[in-house]
Amino acid sequence: MTNPARSAAVTAYVDAPSIIQEICWVAKQGAECRAKVMRSRAFWIRKAALFDRIAIKEAAMYVPEVAADVVEVAVVTARQLVSFDVEYNGLSLRGSELITGDDCRENVRQEYRKWRRTQRV
Repeated sequence: MTNPARSAAVTAYVDAPSIIQEICWVAKQGAECRAKVMRSRAFWIRKAALFDRIAIKEAAMYVPEVAADVVEVAVVTARQLVSFDVEYNGLSLRGSELITGDDCRENVRQEYRKWRRTQRV
C-alpha cells in the first residue's frame, strides 16, 4: 500500500539532482565561504531539501525508531531554513509554538519546488 504523505513528499523532489550531487554541492559551498553561505537562501533550501530527502528514504526503509535520528536532523535543517527566512526575508513566526517539525519539512518541499522552477531557463 502506498503512503500518500510519502508520495507527495517524493514528488517534491522528482526533478532534483541526485542525493550524492547535492551532498557534494552543500559540502563545497560550506567549505568555500562560510560567511557568504550563511546568507545564501539557495544553500539553506538545498541543504534542508537534502536532509528531507534522506529522511524520506530512511523512513521508507526502516522502522520509525531506526529512522528517528535522520528525521530529527531533517527537522533541524528545515527549521534553519525557516529561521533564515525570518531573519532575512521578513517571514513572521507569529504563533511559532504551533509549528511542528512536519510543518517545517513541508515548507522545505514547497520552497524547494518554487526555487527549482526559478532555476530553469
